Amino acid sequence: MAERGAEPEVHPVRRRALRAVRHLFSPLLPDDYLELINPLWTTKELRGRVEKIEWQGSQAVTVSIMPGFNWPGHKPGQYIRLGVLINGRFHWRAYSLTSDPEPEDGLISLSPKVVESGTVSPYLVHRITPGTIVRLGEIEGVFTLPDPLPEKMLFISAGSGITPIISMLRSLDHRQEVNDVVIVHSAHKADEVMFGDVLKDLDDRYPGFRLHLRITEHDSLFTVDQLDDVCPDWREREAFCSGPGEMTDSFLDHFEENGLSDHIHYERFQPVIGGQGKGGAGGKVHLTHSKVTAECDGDTPILEVGEEAGVKMPYGCRIGVCHTCVGTLLSGQIRDLRSGEVGGSKGDTIRTCVNTAEGDIAIGL
Repeated sequence: MAERGAEPEVHPVRRRALRAVRHLFSPLLPDDYLELINPLWTTKELRGRVEKIEWQGSQAVTVSIMPGFNWPGHKPGQYIRLGVLINGRFHWRAYSLTSDPEPEDGLISLSPKVVESGTVSPYLVHRITPGTIVRLGEIEGVFTLPDPLPEKMLFISAGSGITPIISMLRSLDHRQEVNDVVIVHSAHKADEVMFGDVLKDLDDRYPGFRLHLRITEHDSLFTVDQLDDVCPDWREREAFCSGPGEMTDSFLDHFEENGLSDHIHYERFQPVIGGQGKGGAGGKVHLTHSKVTAECDGDTPILEVGEEAGVKMPYGCRIGVCHTCVGTLLSGQIRDLRSGEVGGSKGDTIRTCVNTAEGDIAIGL
């Protein structure tokens, strides 16, 4: 899908000026000429230029990007959809921003971990080069630091789950607010630890920062049973958890069992499928462009229904984040597999990876 970047916030005076002189550039637009001079100057979409790529452990890199002059800023912990051109086609994926929201060098960064069977992460880790122009989508996410900041904080992460948390820690460092912070981070091998140097630096500089690094190749996986030993006062802390679904679920359950469910914030890398345990009605899924109709049982994502029917369906993250799998709902209603909510109207743009059919539906795919 040739999705465009987010619409930049352009000053009204600049918009009016470009509109006023557009007849001088016909049949092109003034923006088309600005784009030729500097692709970041376009007012059509938000773009960025890759400035540097640095290894982040043995399986990930940090890609630093200079955004266009209309970069709106982000909150620590949020993510962004990134559009990159691979073999003549734009591919979109969502990545947590790992930079401090107020970077001195003006660069934003994201840190993808390679998934060799994937398309975008191998490109970002092995092939992308400085100078590459990328598209930047909307900034999203509610896994952010509260305002005001809690007095005591506990961060629990594993693998690339550290990425939104590192932006939070960098922001706390920038604001000199690293007062009483405990972080437990797990990685499979020592050379796979992402941001190990940043964590160690914080540990060295702040007496109130306590780092517990676990290498699961040798240590056991960090579980709720070990929480009292590692952080005895965890009940007094605001917790932030980011990592694999099983780990996140176990800590969510633990906090809920202790009556502290409102003390934990979390980021998932996989959707919770099931819609509150309620099965859907299902129905026939008609993919109009492909001229294929397939039965859907009401519990299977439309994306998988199409794939099983032999249709080459567009997809990206498969967790409802990157917006690559979208299609236009032409008739019928859908059910969100994460919430169980039923809805949809003709013309709606829907994500096939997290929605299923609620009755017979037609989609423009």
